[in-house]
Amino acid sequence: MARPRKWRNVCSLPERNRFGPLGFNADEKSHIKMTVDEYEAIRLIDLEGFTQEECAGQMNVARTTVQGIYVSARKKLAEALVEGKALHIEGGEYRLCEGRTNGCGRGCRRQRRGGHFEE
Repeated sequence: MARPRKWRNVCSLPERNRFGPLGFNADEKSHIKMTVDEYEAIRLIDLEGFTQEECAGQMNVARTTVQGIYVSARKKLAEALVEGKALHIEGGEYRLCEGRTNGCGRGCRRQRRGGHFEE
């Protein structure tokens, strides 16, 4: 019997989910897919300055899980930059926080924006 899926808490979806070189028309074979939970780990650790342990608490997963998510996300970012591929952020095992009434902590983008972030 498989383990039940553990959803990762994510504050909000990215404002833009496609990135790539200027003037580049990406086809399905020339882009990198990053999941929303990988994006959230990069945001919390690299932008917000969280430790992996703090990030794990915010996302409601084990620190070792965050470490794996973070390593995968950084590899995808490096591949997109070095090989000039487009990056698409989509999918993953995540649940969005509910904003102010049930914010997910100090790194919550919704709380900083007054709970008015639109998905």
